[in-house]
Amino acid sequence: MPKIIHFEINADDPLRAKAFYEKSFNWNIEKWDGPIEYWNIVAGEEDEEGINGGIQKREAPNDRIFNYVKVSSVDDFKKRIEKNGGTIVTPKITVPGVGYFYMFKDTEGNKLGIMQEDESAK
Repeated sequence: MPKIIHFEINADDPLRAKAFYEKSFNWNIEKWDGPIEYWNIVAGEEDEEGINGGIQKREAPNDRIFNYVKVSSVDDFKKRIEKNGGTIVTPKITVPGVGYFYMFKDTEGNKLGIMQEDESAK
């Protein structure tokens, strides 16, 4: 079955987006040595569940992404997101048997979610 194996974050200011994600999630983001402006994102250790991605210059106003970022505590990361210029756009969402979520916008206006898995969530 196909899986998402990469994500791209479209940014009006890629360096500002880079700083936001490095500070908020400790991601390693490096400029790609290729023919276009692109920054590769390593979003965790090789043996961790999840995918890596990239940041690119937004080409059209409607270029967006939407993915979830798995975190250890949505409440802790909510604070980090706000501290680094992001905006929380939903109240805390509980999905019974799954976990907790917040939706947020990053410094570039992209909407994403953070998810804390918790099978005992009610």
